[in-house]
Amino acid sequence: MHKHNKHAEGYDFEVLAISSPGLVPFIYESNYGRFTIDFANPKAVKALNTALLKLYYGVDFWEFPDAHLCPPIPGRVEYIHLLNDLLASSGLTKDITILDIGTGATCIYPLLGHAEYGWRFIASEIDKQAYKTAKRIIDKNKLNSVIELRFQNNTQSIVEGVINASEQITASMCNPPFYKSEAEAIEHTERKLKGLGKSSDTFIRNFSGTANELWYPGGEKAFLHNYLYQSSLLKTNCIWYTTLVSKKEHVTSMKASLKKLGATTIKVLELSLGHKISRVVAWSFFTDKAIQNLKNKK
Repeated sequence: MHKHNKHAEGYDFEVLAISSPGLVPFIYESNYGRFTIDFANPKAVKALNTALLKLYYGVDFWEFPDAHLCPPIPGRVEYIHLLNDLLASSGLTKDITILDIGTGATCIYPLLGHAEYGWRFIASEIDKQAYKTAKRIIDKNKLNSVIELRFQNNTQSIVEGVINASEQITASMCNPPFYKSEAEAIEHTERKLKGLGKSSDTFIRNFSGTANELWYPGGEKAFLHNYLYQSSLLKTNCIWYTTLVSKKEHVTSMKASLKKLGATTIKVLELSLGHKISRVVAWSFFTDKAIQNLKNKK
């Protein structure tokens, strides 16, 4: 994990329980004498992440329907720290505005990015119910002045229609849908549960999520290449475009496409969580000199 990730040493369940009593019913002592929770129980996972947000990031209200994904905080904040390193490498440390593509009902990246680095956010969402839930979270935590929620009307658009032609943002971030269909998403989750020794007959999916969160026609690769193309239509509106990429094999085709689209810089940042290795792909249509000129104008 990143050196600034507050969760690199695991969870202090005793401290979390004091801060968030709602977590207490889910905590038990393992055979190894350590306090833990059942990570296959979606209610326990939600209670844990709610407690983490409250204790470490000052988020007092974080409620959303169980039909939506419950994001694991350590992994989400890892992306935030990697993005901050990327921006710092370009000398971008002040007046940061981030576009969170598909913020979801939990609005998790804006909450974490503002708490950790004071960033301002534009958060886009295509699902009406998720939009309403995210808006309530923003309102309840009094973050309207730093998180602007924008509704995306076009199901085929990713950045078009969200970024205005006259505005410029520092960077974008995105956690794309992984699957091609609902059937593929369910099959994958059932395999995870089997590995945990859980029955698929009685489970409520720990990785539950709505269609917009989990699958996209053509899967992750189709979504990513649509994103790449749309970013090329707004080359000067965003200094750094970034996205999580779950499948390593997609990186090669992304690099080839980005070179054809005119990207000047492409970076692949490793995102490591325990034994799981993922990656963030970042690209820019700006030269280093152009970025410095932008900084001098501010």
